[in-house]
Amino acid sequence: MASFEVIGGQPLKGEIIPQGAKNEALQILCAVLLTAEPVTISNIPDIRDVNKLIELLRDMGVKVGKIGVDTYVFQADDVHLDYLDTEAFVAQGRALRGSVMILGPMLARFGKCQLPRPGGDKIGRRPLDTHFVGLEKLGGKLTLESNDFYRISTDGKLQGTYMLLDEASVTGTANLVMAAVLAEGTTTIYNAACEPYLQQLCKMLVRMGAKINGIGSNLLTIEGVESLGGTEHRMLPDMIEIGSFIGLAAMTGSEITIKNCQIAELGLIPDTFRKLGIKLEFRDDDIYIPAQEHYEINTYLDGSILTISDHTWPGLTPDLLSIILVVATQAKGTVLIHQKMFESRLFFVDKLIDMGAQIILCDPHRATVIGLDKRTRLHGITMTSPDIRAGVALLIAALSAEGRSVIENVEQIDRGYQNIDKRLTALGAQLRRL
Repeated sequence: MASFEVIGGQPLKGEIIPQGAKNEALQILCAVLLTAEPVTISNIPDIRDVNKLIELLRDMGVKVGKIGVDTYVFQADDVHLDYLDTEAFVAQGRALRGSVMILGPMLARFGKCQLPRPGGDKIGRRPLDTHFVGLEKLGGKLTLESNDFYRISTDGKLQGTYMLLDEASVTGTANLVMAAVLAEGTTTIYNAACEPYLQQLCKMLVRMGAKINGIGSNLLTIEGVESLGGTEHRMLPDMIEIGSFIGLAAMTGSEITIKNCQIAELGLIPDTFRKLGIKLEFRDDDIYIPAQEHYEINTYLDGSILTISDHTWPGLTPDLLSIILVVATQAKGTVLIHQKMFESRLFFVDKLIDMGAQIILCDPHRATVIGLDKRTRLHGITMTSPDIRAGVALLIAALSAEGRSVIENVEQIDRGYQNIDKRLTALGAQLRRL
C-alpha cells in the first residue's frame, strides 16, 4: 500500500484546476453502450475508478481511442456479450461500484445483462433495489444467484411505464433513464434524482436522439426511440474537488484560486462554506479564497447551534460532509454535522480526535464539532484512509497540522482525486508519496 507523508502547517498559494467530475464520468461512460456510433467524451478525470471502468468497457468489446489528454472516443459496435460469463468480468464488476450502471444500457439494447454485487467504498448500506425494481417495471426479469450475482433479461423490448422511486438514487435514476430511452412507449419516473451530473447525462442522451422532458426536476418523462446516434460531450468540473479545495484553503490559511468552476452548477456548496465563516469570491467562473487567520461558524437567528446535513439534490451532497467536518475543527464556534444517508461515513473522526480535534460522535449519523479557532493546532499522526472522501478530509487535516503525518492506503484517495499529491505540491504543500 502507498502512503502520503505530510509535513503540515505551511500556507499554500496559487491556482488549481478541478478535474472532470468522477460521478458524472461513471454514468456518461456507461451510456456509450446505448449506440453503435462513435461517442466523444472530454474532461475525463485520470483516476482509478474511471480508468477501471474504461478498461471494463474495452474488455467488453467497446473500441476506445484516446485522442487528447482527457478526451476519448468510444464505439460500442461490437459488444462481446459472452465476456459477461467470464471470471475476468466478475472480478472487474466486484471491484468497481460504477459497474452497476451498465445494467440499464445493456438490457435496453441487447435484452440481457448480468453483474456480480459491485464493490466501492464501505460507507454503509448501499442497496441496489431501486435499480432492479425499476428495471423489472420496464419488463426486465431478474434472477438472483448465490445472493451476490444478478442476471436480468427481457423477452423482447422493454416497455415504458410509470414508476415512483423509493429513493431519489442518482445511479438508480441514471440506470433507469438509460434503459427507458430505448423502451417502447412512455416512461414516467417520479422522485427521480436531479443532480447536475444526472442532468448532464440526460442532455447527452437528448443529443443522441432521446426524448426526455423534465430535465432538472424530479419528474422525468421519457418517450422511447428505436435507436440512438453518436455525439460529443464535455463533463463538468468535479464539485467535490471544488469543495475540497475551498476547505483546504480555509483550514491552512491559504490564498487559492480555483479555476473554471462552473459556479452555476455548484448549488448550496459555496453558501455552506460561507456558513462556516469562510470568505470566497466569484471572479467570472473562478472561485478566489483569500488567506484567513480565523473563520467563525454562523448560528441560527435565535442563536442556536448550526446544523449542516446532507440531502438529495438540490440539497448538500453527502460527499462533502467529511470535508466540512474537518474544516469546522479549526473554526470558531460549534456545529452539528448530520450525515443522513450513510451510517459509516463518520467513523474517521477518531483519527481527528487523536490529532487534537474536539468532536463528539453522537451516533453513526451525527457528530458535534467544537472548533478550536486555530488557537490550538492539530498535530500529526499516522492514520489510514477509510474511503475516498474521508481520505481527502484527513489529508486536509494533516496539511493544517503541526508536524509530520502519514496517511496510509492512499489508493482510496487515488480512486477519486487525480494526481492530488502533485497538484497540491505545486501549491506549496510538503507532501510526498511513499
